[in-house]
Amino acid sequence: MNKAKYIWMNGEMTPWDNAKVHVLTHTLHYGNGAIEGTKAYKTVDGRCAIFKLQEHTQRLLNSAKMTLLDVPYTIEELNEAQIKLLQDNELFDGAYIRPLVYLGYGVMGLYHKAAPVEVSISAWEWGAYLGEEGLNKGVRVKIASMTRTPNTSGMGKAKAVANYLNSQMAKFEAVEAGYDEALLRDDQGYIAEASGACFFIVRDGVLISPPNDNSLESITQQTIIDLANDMGIKVIRRRITREEIYISDEAFFTGTAAEVTPIREVDARIIGKGCRGEITEKLQSAYFDVVAGKNPDYIQHLTYIN
Repeated sequence: MNKAKYIWMNGEMTPWDNAKVHVLTHTLHYGNGAIEGTKAYKTVDGRCAIFKLQEHTQRLLNSAKMTLLDVPYTIEELNEAQIKLLQDNELFDGAYIRPLVYLGYGVMGLYHKAAPVEVSISAWEWGAYLGEEGLNKGVRVKIASMTRTPNTSGMGKAKAVANYLNSQMAKFEAVEAGYDEALLRDDQGYIAEASGACFFIVRDGVLISPPNDNSLESITQQTIIDLANDMGIKVIRRRITREEIYISDEAFFTGTAAEVTPIREVDARIIGKGCRGEITEKLQSAYFDVVAGKNPDYIQHLTYIN
């Protein structure tokens, strides 16, 4: 991965290679931590801006609250830390930002109340999550053999560190089988989400996405729904079966890292024409216009750092 100069750790800019934790860090052993994924883009006027910074930082704090982590910083302090981190690292061409709330060294055992709550924020240059070719031509997807961890088994609505073991195993299964990404079903067999992104299909000109009752409340997903509404595209939130995906006209992923990535194949079934669909392309183009500051109706969602 691309190194930057500094990582923000507990209020201090720490040189990248010195940003370390003790081997007995509580989160490393027991998995209680909260993460976020935020992205900054170079905009049309040459400046750099973070997209929906407030919403992402609020979701980080929400996830921490769900998992009983008392974050020792306000939302304003965390927002300012992310801005300063990009400035100090001179990441003016855009960056991926990874805040992390974790339990540090000092206590072992499952009862974590006395463990120190620590925060780090990293940022680095990161291209298309599923590849530039994937953004243009679409990716191949496998529906995983395992289901998404149900809400009855943990804090499924939290963007929590422990939840991503499920995603990691699904992703590994898909890639080792020759695919690019995995889709996970919920415990009733309906599509929940990808290993690290939300999911849409298009049928007869209607945009359909599963409800968030068994998936992360996605900031990018909501942005796409808003853009679709702006364009007059009908949007329905309902459960989706795997069979319905196979006969859909289009399908795509959304997420901070995935952005808007078309899907050309699922479980060896070609989706639509086997390439980026018309509605997918329109929404993808509209999304990149928004993050680049080209759409005046969404400028309020950009936090300029220079």
